[in-house]
Amino acid sequence: MTGEAPAPIPWEDRPAGAAGVFWRSSRNPIIRHDHLPRSNSIFNSAVVPFGTGFAGVFRVDDTARTMNLHAGRSADGVAWEIDPEPIAFLAADGRVAEIQGAFEHAYDPRVTWLEDRFYVTWCNGYHGPTIGIAWTTDFATFHQLDNAFLPFNRNGVLFPRRIGGAYAMLNRPSDNGHTPFGDIFYSESPDLVHWGRHRHVMAPRPWGWDSTKVGAGPIPIETDDGWLLIYHGVLTSCNGFVYSMGAALLDLDEPWRVVSRPRDYLLAPQAPYERVGDVPNVFFPCAALVDRDADRITVYYGGADTVVGMAHAHLSELLAFLRAGA
Repeated sequence: MTGEAPAPIPWEDRPAGAAGVFWRSSRNPIIRHDHLPRSNSIFNSAVVPFGTGFAGVFRVDDTARTMNLHAGRSADGVAWEIDPEPIAFLAADGRVAEIQGAFEHAYDPRVTWLEDRFYVTWCNGYHGPTIGIAWTTDFATFHQLDNAFLPFNRNGVLFPRRIGGAYAMLNRPSDNGHTPFGDIFYSESPDLVHWGRHRHVMAPRPWGWDSTKVGAGPIPIETDDGWLLIYHGVLTSCNGFVYSMGAALLDLDEPWRVVSRPRDYLLAPQAPYERVGDVPNVFFPCAALVDRDADRITVYYGGADTVVGMAHAHLSELLAFLRAGA
């Protein structure tokens, strides 16, 4: 992206006795709830390679419990310097300035390199949750575009290239609350402003870990087998929602068509920092770093709506898991 040699992605080898496709970092949580002086919690955040290190956009809920986005940088993807002040988005035009007039909330960002810049998508408050879009080249100045959809919508995740000549995004229409339902949809745009041609991708499955709702997680990863989509699924237990991580393969040319979606989850909230926090029992993936030469993938996720953790896998094993579940 910049011509500079990239840093190796954060990695730990599989610990002895670990049987799953993914395993957790022994350094978790890598970002704690009180990382900033006024942070109540930092979670559900997005990380990308940047220069010779990494940059990211982080969800920070402060001690007033305002949900907002902060930029951050890291040399190794583990130790982070996060700006103490929220991102001050510059309006791309006067129409965008109109929607900036009454801030409600900004949370759960994703970041992708698309063509010649980094794009940020997030859940943006405008008479309820919708999908905000902005771009940056340096993680210092961010230019906000118009909201992509009418309220209510969450989990807006851009594809890292155009598909059939159009920009593409996964998203989940919702309600104005905690959304006790939810399917993933595909939408496309000629200009990242006007969105349409919506197509259904996948729905919750009865009596399983993703039986209540599903939502796109990290930016889809292009592979020979299809678009690798890591997503969160939710079940409703007698004690509330439980968020876990799974994966699916989508068709490369028509990503609304599901090629494979195994029945089993990949990771569920089982570590103490995933089970105990502001919102118990949440494993929420938002970003993935891939080293194809080394056959490695590292996922960043929110634990219990309180902290940030990492998990690792070999890309070949993850794809084999998906092929076996087709």
